[in-house]
Amino acid sequence: MMRYGLIGGTLGHSYSPEIHQRLRGYDYALCPLAPEALPGFFARRAFEGINVTIPYKKEVIPYCDARSETARRSGSVNTIIKQPDGSLFGDNTDLQGFQFMLKRAGISLCEQHVLILGNGGSSQTVQLAAADAGAKSIQVVGRNDSADCPQAQVIVNATPVGMFPHSSGRLVDLAHYPKLEAAADLIYNPLRTRFLQQAEQLGLITANGLPMLVAQAAASAALFTGIAQGESDVERVLSELQRNLKNWVLIGMPGCGKSTVGAWLAKKSGRIFVDLDNEIETRMGIPPAEIILRMGEAAFRDMEREVTAEFGAKTGLVIAAGGGTVLREENVQSLRQNGRLLWIQRGAAHLPTEGRPLSVNLNALLQKRMPAYEYAADTMIQHEEDWDILQEHALEVFAS
Repeated sequence: MMRYGLIGGTLGHSYSPEIHQRLRGYDYALCPLAPEALPGFFARRAFEGINVTIPYKKEVIPYCDARSETARRSGSVNTIIKQPDGSLFGDNTDLQGFQFMLKRAGISLCEQHVLILGNGGSSQTVQLAAADAGAKSIQVVGRNDSADCPQAQVIVNATPVGMFPHSSGRLVDLAHYPKLEAAADLIYNPLRTRFLQQAEQLGLITANGLPMLVAQAAASAALFTGIAQGESDVERVLSELQRNLKNWVLIGMPGCGKSTVGAWLAKKSGRIFVDLDNEIETRMGIPPAEIILRMGEAAFRDMEREVTAEFGAKTGLVIAAGGGTVLREENVQSLRQNGRLLWIQRGAAHLPTEGRPLSVNLNALLQKRMPAYEYAADTMIQHEEDWDILQEHALEVFAS
């Protein structure tokens, strides 16, 4: 018997227990189910209220004795309440969550050409939202279909493509949509999918799925408990969750202070500190400088790529990247998916060279790498000698 919880396929990535705990303080269980387990689960009805996620938002409909108007119109159920008489009532709080997500990002579907990726239960909710908002046109494409909609002004990804642990996926190339103004992704893990990263690079308005997740959870919690949740509650929980999940990533030239500042930030914040160069050294048994001398820079960069992908997929870390980590686009994407990237900019005259085989000509190296740092960084701090000021400034940047 569980009081409240979540059913779905794979639930290891879910933040729902933490969200419901922060919203109302009750225990919330994760209950992964195989398709063949659904009939037995609903026959027992050993719950008071549950949420439903991929891939069962349509499949649970036959088990509901009654549904809300929203659930009927969307053809999708993500919340089920057991009534006092034992009957099951299905609702759809995803609609409220999605509407909140768009409103918060400043994305309007009114009089817009909307392209929706995916045709599952979540897609049906997005279709309903677009219709209710007065979209000019709504085109839905499955994962294996051609997304030929050059007039699209808003694209919504309602598929799991790009979701952890398969974060490198992306269904469409947004550069093919010349009229595109906004992109929204229902995925919340990672925080910035490859889809959203490209949208940011194109200067589009973007929204990830975390605000939707929290808002729909608040609406579900109101159904579970009978106590309404306001937008201030949603914003509070969302802010707490974003702050805890986001990685703090330090980039910059070798010797600029990434490791020193990173260790200090971790101690100050209680986060785990990861130095990517140290991780490589631990695994190989020799420092990066020796790896480069023995095996060449290309071999070292391949090791660096693997380590960056591994830790970039995690959350809540302080990460010090190697000086050349951001030279590869795939590394930047790995670090951006859950991180805010802070570039510590320090003049060549203040950078050490001992034990650094790539730092023989610092001025030339700095000029060569400057575009990569500028491209990767979300923000920058200029640093020469005052370490205390640098560390406090970095903490202010990440805590904001």
